[in-house]
Amino acid sequence: MCHFRVGKTYYMRSICDHNCIWNCTVLKRTKCFVSLKIKGYVDPVKVKIHTEEGFSECCYPLGTFSMCPLLNSEREVV
Repeated sequence: MCHFRVGKTYYMRSICDHNCIWNCTVLKRTKCFVSLKIKGYVDPVKVKIHTEEGFSECCYPLGTFSMCPLLNSEREVV
């Protein structure tokens, strides 16, 4: 099970366009929330962390809508 770590960068892809990739850097983290700096966006966002038993952490930095991208803590930029 992976966790979001401060200072690390993770990526998420668009469901509609596989070549559309967002890089998100973790600025701050609490037990339930994570603050992210999304490349190409001016302001950082604070979103709730979702976890399920035995799975890695995930969140929805751009909101929850029908085809929203999911940021997973297993997708770390190397």
